[in-house]
Parts: sequence; structure tokens; C-alpha cells
Amino acid sequence: MAGWEKIHYRHSMSARESVFAVPKMDCPSEERMIRTALEGVAGIRGIECDLTGRTLRIVHEGETGELESRLAPLGLGAALLSTGDAAGAAVPATTDPAREARTLKILLAINAVMFVAELTVGWLAESTGLLADSLDMFADAAVYGLALYATGRSARAKLRIAHLSGWLQAALAVGALVEVLRRFVGGGEPSSSLMIAMASVALVANAACLWLVSPHRGGGAHMKASAIFSTNDVIANLGVIVAGVIVAATDSQVPDLVIGTLIAFVVLRGARRILRLR
Repeated sequence: MAGWEKIHYRHSMSARESVFAVPKMDCPSEERMIRTALEGVAGIRGIECDLTGRTLRIVHEGETGELESRLAPLGLGAALLSTGDAAGAAVPATTDPAREARTLKILLAINAVMFVAELTVGWLAESTGLLADSLDMFADAAVYGLALYATGRSARAKLRIAHLSGWLQAALAVGALVEVLRRFVGGGEPSSSLMIAMASVALVANAACLWLVSPHRGGGAHMKASAIFSTNDVIANLGVIVAGVIVAATDSQVPDLVIGTLIAFVVLRGARRILRLR
């Protein structure tokens, strides 16, 4: 269970503990969307996201109506499971914010560099799989950058930067899908050797990210989410490597187009959810 992120704390009013099932909450972008959506709601004392159980626990004052109205537009399937007295429910934070910030900066740098590298090599290799995987790196960098930017910022500023990253992710994902279509109609076989080599480098980078974030798994929810996100990225990298091997074995561009399309749609789905934040 992740640690608490305290937002407001007032002793003068009684608090309630509400638990929501969030079946589509499984990565840090969605966890961050939830926190952004609830930013500014009066009376929230603490938020806890359990990505393994896909539940959201909120200690708050008053009724659950505004919480539900903020969560519904995200499209994550949030449904109230229980609500009641929160006596003794608050859990103090035990994380080291400075250490987490240093880790987030390293993760941001790795993903930003890999985004540029995969984008460049993907274009040279004529691989839609690498191009789409570079967008996944960009999405990661956007999440880490937003987490750092959010510190001490207003809710409106956080929402603006979230929407900006969402529009950019959407534009890049659409561009990747257009490239898939162009290469399906008139493209040739991508360079399987470049695909495998670059995806292997990306795999090492994401494995390093996973290693860096592992010590923070018991900390804040955003750090546990980052660990899950890095694990998913490793799986995507393996998918591109397998596609490259099949391309080499069959002399066909189809495996590259398939993996490129799948990853582009994953990025596009994440961008859509970010843009639904209000």
C-alpha cells in the first residue's frame, strides 16, 4: 500500500474515509490525473492510490458527491465502494521528498534522451515500432516532468501543463499512426538490425529506471506507479525486439507495423485521458 500524500489537514471537522474502485488505474499518468482532478477540492486530508488493488482511498470532509463528479470524467471507471468515519485512518508520510525528487530528475533525463534517440533511429530505420516506442518514452518523461513541476504550483498551473503534455502526446501518436498507414501503403521493410539494437538500448534504459525506482516502492504512490510504468516499458521494448526478429526472419514489414500501431494507440489513450482533466 502506498504512502499518504497530505493535501489539507484540519482537526476542527470530522473526517470520512471513502474507498473507490478504479479498474483502469494502472500507471503513473492515471494516478497523476486523479490527483490533478482532485486538486482544490475543499476538505481533502489525504489520498492513497493502491495500483495493485486498483483502489483509491480518500480521507475528506463532507459528502462524496464532489469527489465522484471529479473522478467520473476521467473515464477510469471509478466507483464508490464504501464511505464512513475516518477515525484513526490517516497514515503519516514516511518518504524522503528530496531523495525522490533526485530520482525523478534522473528518470526524466533518461526518458528524454531515449525519446530523442529512438525517434531519430526509428526514422532512419523506417521502423514504426521504434517511432511509437519513442512516444512511450516521451509519455514517461512528461509524467516525471509534471511530478517535478507540480511541486508548489497552483492547481490551474498543473492543469495547464498537463493539458499541454496531453495535446503533444496526442499529436505525436496521430503522427505515428499516419506514418504506419504511409508505410503500409508504400513503405519497404524496416532495418531489423537497427530495430533490435535500438530497442535493446531502450530495454537497458528502462531496466535502469526500474532499478532506480525500486528502492522507493514503499514510498509515495507516484513512486510505486513509476515502478509499474517502467515494468510496462520493458515489456514494450521486448515487443519491439521480437518484432525486429520476425521482420528479419520473414522479410516482412507487417510485424513492425503491428507493434507500432499497438504502442501508438496506448499513447493516444493516455493523452485522451489527460485531456479530459478539468
